[in-house]
Amino acid sequence: MINFGSLITAMVTPFKEDDVSRIDYIAAEKIIDHLVKTGTDSIIIAGTTGERPTLEHIEEEEFLAHVLKYVKDKGYDTKIIFGAGSNSTKTSISSVKRAEELGADGVLLVCPYYNKPNQKGMINHFSDIARNTKLPIILYNVKSRSGVSLSADSVVELAINNKNIVALKEASSDLDLITSIRTELDNNAFKIYSGEDTLTLAMMSIGADGVISVSSHVLGAKMKEMIEAYLSGNNELARQIHVQIFPVMKEIFADTNPIGVKAALGGLGICSARLRSPMLALPLDKQINLKKMIEAVLETENELVS
Repeated sequence: MINFGSLITAMVTPFKEDDVSRIDYIAAEKIIDHLVKTGTDSIIIAGTTGERPTLEHIEEEEFLAHVLKYVKDKGYDTKIIFGAGSNSTKTSISSVKRAEELGADGVLLVCPYYNKPNQKGMINHFSDIARNTKLPIILYNVKSRSGVSLSADSVVELAINNKNIVALKEASSDLDLITSIRTELDNNAFKIYSGEDTLTLAMMSIGADGVISVSSHVLGAKMKEMIEAYLSGNNELARQIHVQIFPVMKEIFADTNPIGVKAALGGLGICSARLRSPMLALPLDKQINLKKMIEAVLETENELVS
């Protein structure tokens, strides 16, 4: 099984400050360098955080191709995962095939949104996609956005019957679901990632393998330290880091994602805070407050008990 690591970042798509119709590739490279430096193991391109709903298909493909080439040229060991989910099975299959042609290391597939299929419909949807690619697939439960989510039984059935369905991103507080899946599938057979930054430690305590994160854009080193502390058995240090970064994570998600994280990146001078319509940038006063919170956390070193 491919190793995506314990810290996966769902990366933003940076746009030009003076023209949001254009992707800022220079800023994207700057973000990738920053993520690799601060502990990200794998990067998701063109997910919800990457504003996929407002990207044209040709933009997604060009962006993925650029990122793959940049990572290869830099010699990074970072895996690149493409957000290929759709509420159309046919569209998803087409996106997955294109990602495979371009050289992606895996795909993230969200549950079909708006049309809200039942469990059998979702099992058929993901199975059809899995049969049309050799790429590793990460399933994505985010009921707050899609309106439906896979049950534990459905996840287990999909994983057992499709060897390239290798992981789940669970963006909810349903710890029972994590436990139920882990009862049937061990960590060697199937990976589970928290899709909620603030629940990373809680989910890992009952069997999750890490997090697919947004806050890692600015808290990556701290989050990686927390994860590694937990995995090494230093639960108290992991707890202290969680408490330390918790307020920033909550503030990043105070508005609809990716408004907060783009404001955070803008405040740190990494990329523009601008988003494509209908999303709007965070008001300046809130951007300043978020920047101060992040800087306070990043400046805090060696104050925790190891």
